[in-house]
Amino acid sequence: MKTTIAKVGNYVEQEVKIGAWLANKRSSGKIAFLQLRDGTGFIQGVVVKAEVGEEVFQAAKNVTQESSLYVTGIVRADDRAPSGYELTVTKVEVLHEATDYPITPKEHGTEFLMDHRHLWLRSKRQHAVMKVRNEIIRATYEFFNDNDFVKVDPPILTGSAPEGTTELFATKYFDEDAYLSQSGQLYMEAAAMALGRVFSFGPTFRAEKSKTRRHLIEFWMIEPEMAFVEFEESLEIQEQYVSYIAKSVLENCQLELKTLGRDTEKLTKVQAPFPRISYDDAIEFLHEKGYDDIKWGDDFGAPHETAIAEHYDKPVFITHYPTSLKPFYMQPDPNRDDVVLCADLIAPEGYGEIIGGSERIHSQELLEQRIKEHNLSPDTYNWYLDLRKYGSVPHSGFGLGLERTVAWLSGVEHVRESIPFPRLLNRLYP
Repeated sequence: MKTTIAKVGNYVEQEVKIGAWLANKRSSGKIAFLQLRDGTGFIQGVVVKAEVGEEVFQAAKNVTQESSLYVTGIVRADDRAPSGYELTVTKVEVLHEATDYPITPKEHGTEFLMDHRHLWLRSKRQHAVMKVRNEIIRATYEFFNDNDFVKVDPPILTGSAPEGTTELFATKYFDEDAYLSQSGQLYMEAAAMALGRVFSFGPTFRAEKSKTRRHLIEFWMIEPEMAFVEFEESLEIQEQYVSYIAKSVLENCQLELKTLGRDTEKLTKVQAPFPRISYDDAIEFLHEKGYDDIKWGDDFGAPHETAIAEHYDKPVFITHYPTSLKPFYMQPDPNRDDVVLCADLIAPEGYGEIIGGSERIHSQELLEQRIKEHNLSPDTYNWYLDLRKYGSVPHSGFGLGLERTVAWLSGVEHVRESIPFPRLLNRLYP
């Protein structure tokens, strides 16, 4: 019976055939231990010379790392194995023998591994990270579908920028200026005025070199926009969503989290409601902690966010940032015109901001004023102003950065481990 490693539990004490690669091996006298992977999981194959004969044993003993194989064997239940199963091998067929595989079991630096990202993905650790990433994506669709959101796909090439053009990759769309999208938000607002509650999920770009382990130039973002939803309700939806994906990862990625050495006790605390602290109080808190390098009106750096996050055991909202720090489209606080109705959600353990969101301006006059104050072209944003001209309503939205969320829930040190192919680093990845 041909099957996959993930499904061997259906064939205990039966003979199966698996197409796999050799992740690693070791031998002890007349027994060879093959660490096999097939994309669905990992399993150990045990080859006993006395049971398979000289030819099969030598094939198993001599096969090289990352060679491709067909392996036939009897599935055995084994509580000591991470997956709960082991394979007693009866036959080994080498399909292609790999030579001089560059990523050996020894320690390698991050830069070396990133230079070989196309191969590093095969490792048990990276397999686990990608499975966690996949679970977050699956749970994302499930959450928004269950809550009556409609998936809409905004363009990747855009003619306008939600947050200015200084961090955009510029290109030409025939004879017009165009940019790689830094956010689908403005288009999603238009979709929300048609469909009520919408979300997008796609690549976004920042034309700024990565400076820390938490930054990427290219990443994926989930961006919901919601008509008739004001600031407080938006925060509730955000914490429900993050709690949902954390719970899904805990329930469905136990083996992967164990492989990564993740402290799952910390993830069990990710349950709504989340604590909140205003920007004003956050500045005061930082001053009390000895951070005299920041004053009211400054944006938080990584050390500041980490200091705030360490005060809590779950994600924390920092709310009501100064108007001067935020994009033109954010709704002012009705009680204070120097701050806006926005919030950043900061993950625990030093992973930084995973969500940025706000209530959007719904007044045509105020939006026109903000566009002028930010020296943006009114002609470029005429269509965006139409959303306020024809049936405007209070509405809110947010964006969750997938890669930082994957890094946090996985517990990996570097956010680049959480994206399959980070093409844009300090150079183009082929």
